[in-house]
Amino acid sequence: MTRVHFLQTELAVNPSRTLTLGFLAAAILSAGFAAYPPPAADAQASSPARVISYQIAVDASKQWVDTKIDLRAGEKLRFTATGTITYPADKKHPDGRTFGPDGLTRGFGDLIHDYAVSDAEHGSLIGRLGDDNVSQPFAVGASAEYEAPIAGRLFLGINQSLRDAASAKGNFQVKVEILNPGLNTAAAAAIGGPPETPVPSITAALLRKIPRRVSDPQGKLGDMVNILLVGTQEQVLQVFARAAWVQVDRSVQDAVMNAVIDSLEKKDYLTLPMSTLYLFDRPQDYGFAHAEPVRVAMSRNHLRLWKSPYQLDGRPLWCVAATHDIGFERDERNNGVTHKIDPAIDGEREYVNDTLSRTGLVVQRTHVTPADPVTTAGTATGGSFHSDGRILVLVLKDTNITSKND
Repeated sequence: MTRVHFLQTELAVNPSRTLTLGFLAAAILSAGFAAYPPPAADAQASSPARVISYQIAVDASKQWVDTKIDLRAGEKLRFTATGTITYPADKKHPDGRTFGPDGLTRGFGDLIHDYAVSDAEHGSLIGRLGDDNVSQPFAVGASAEYEAPIAGRLFLGINQSLRDAASAKGNFQVKVEILNPGLNTAAAAAIGGPPETPVPSITAALLRKIPRRVSDPQGKLGDMVNILLVGTQEQVLQVFARAAWVQVDRSVQDAVMNAVIDSLEKKDYLTLPMSTLYLFDRPQDYGFAHAEPVRVAMSRNHLRLWKSPYQLDGRPLWCVAATHDIGFERDERNNGVTHKIDPAIDGEREYVNDTLSRTGLVVQRTHVTPADPVTTAGTATGGSFHSDGRILVLVLKDTNITSKND
């Protein structure tokens, strides 16, 4: 974050503040913002002698507010929030409800509402890095510290529904302090994750060894293998957890038990099981989902992972089949009801790309096209899909190497 940007943001956040040219010059000099040569591209930014802070008003009628603060990867912030918001009286709450940045304790009624952060309190202060449907919101509350995993624009919001926002009054006053500006490098300024670069160890010979499609228990071919991950089991689990993908239940019995427990704890149930498919003659090792709480039964991003027999640079290679459930259709195998996937399957591949790459745990990524790409095919249940045939490759951060060097 540049020092000029700090002054620009102060003016944008506080438009009523007027500064004469003389006062502006004095402010720059008193804050120690005199012009100086930029640091070398590979130099690490030192801790600032003076903590830079911003004051942001988050109005109750908004779900998201653009702070106009652009963060670098590794930039560390501290949030401190005050103020109150009031929801008007209704049948359940004849006196209305007034609360602070920590929000309202969730009740059973909150299980049927779709809030941005499913495990945060209703009406609490939240944040996110980026302004699109891939950006992963996070809880803030009255106070919190946060480190940006990648570069991006900071947004603050309220964990509420559009219906809440339509009648809510008040605001939260949020102080955002920059505790550490992070690294002043090109990589730290890359928005959305690392740029695409070739992965030499993904060779044509290796791609020929990997099956193009998975199959059902009867051997009928289905979804395509559209993603490859390089990393240990722990690193794979870590990146999906960081990106807010959840491991799905492995059985109906697990689903019933976890749904009851989540409901009693007033949490959204998101781990609905998925069917078993096969690759390398065995069922998936893991299933992950990224779902909306209210529509999890019919609409969710989901994928299956298999650990392959191959390694790259001493770490396992994982094969992924990712699809997006968008509704229901007839299962041609038994005339039952099954999930319908979005036939434009590359969209799900890129959704996984975006969500994982924004965790800061992906260090290299690329797309490769095998010699025999899948461009059109059918699912095991009788549906169809189409693709450009490319496979996404994500190389995960080797945390073992990092910890040794730190």
